[in-house]
Amino acid sequence: MPATDPNDIVIDVRDLVTTFDTDAGVLTAVDGVSFAVRRGRTLGIVGESGCGKSVTALSIMRLLPQPMGKIRGGEVLFDGRNLATLPPEEMRRIRGGRIGMIFQEPMTALNPVQTIGRQLSEIFLLHITSDRKQALEMSIDMLRKVGIPSPEIRVGEYPHQLSGGMRQRVVIAMALACKPAVVIADEPTTALDVTIQAQILELMHALQEEMGMAIILITHDLGVIADMCDDVVVMYGGRIAEAGPVDDIFAAPAHPYTRGLLSSIPRLTTPRKSRLNVIDGMVPSLAELPVGCRFQNRCPFRIDACARQPPRENVSPQHTVACHRWRDLPPFVSAP
Repeated sequence: MPATDPNDIVIDVRDLVTTFDTDAGVLTAVDGVSFAVRRGRTLGIVGESGCGKSVTALSIMRLLPQPMGKIRGGEVLFDGRNLATLPPEEMRRIRGGRIGMIFQEPMTALNPVQTIGRQLSEIFLLHITSDRKQALEMSIDMLRKVGIPSPEIRVGEYPHQLSGGMRQRVVIAMALACKPAVVIADEPTTALDVTIQAQILELMHALQEEMGMAIILITHDLGVIADMCDDVVVMYGGRIAEAGPVDDIFAAPAHPYTRGLLSSIPRLTTPRKSRLNVIDGMVPSLAELPVGCRFQNRCPFRIDACARQPPRENVSPQHTVACHRWRDLPPFVSAP
């Protein structure tokens, strides 16, 4: 996805290929993915389960399951260096320092047998200071910044003593502790109820404005994309189907898959007993991906050319699509 000013690019992912060695053979989970993350902006990555969203994030952070997961090709450029080939020691200094990550389920991200204060202090001790008292004071300040009441008490508590929303705030505090240039948020609100979801998203937006970091937000929720993101990448079958500014893609989606996702969103005006629009068929297995367009077996506009890999074409200077037929599709009309 092109950026208006190359100097604004914080992370530049180029032709990323990630595979997993399995009993069924080598499976390609991310296949030629390219996008740019711009300073101070939020890039959303959206798609169904299994499309490669989280694997893309784990590839950037070099946190792929080992020894199965491997980055087989492409580059992840950050601060003039390729993260895909950095020595492990250098990557550890960047991970948690210059790039933070917010995980989907806070209970798996937090150590259940260590206090909140100790876990947060470790980040400051690793990247900022060697003074344990100062690290604890910085931890208390960070908990206060993310809206946790009585942080002086909470630093001595364990994860199970906090509510789900408060645990997620702790994970956000850990991700932002060193004022990173980029934060990757992988489904940060999925495990929370709707009210807490809204509070967490509002917190992330407020902290982004205060600290100026870029955010990569991974989600399956198009409502979150519309509310939080400046740019969006739509993934399917390990590839990018469409990418561009959120307003452009929501107003005039060019790929049949993006149209299907947008048409399936329930609306307040939808009659209570009416059926929601769905995309027919199932996401193909990574072991049985079709040749050519990955969406062809579910696409109502399929033609013979779809058996060949579609070119990535510009709908506008900032809006790209990978579809043989995007020019021939009827105007998009969203569900009422």
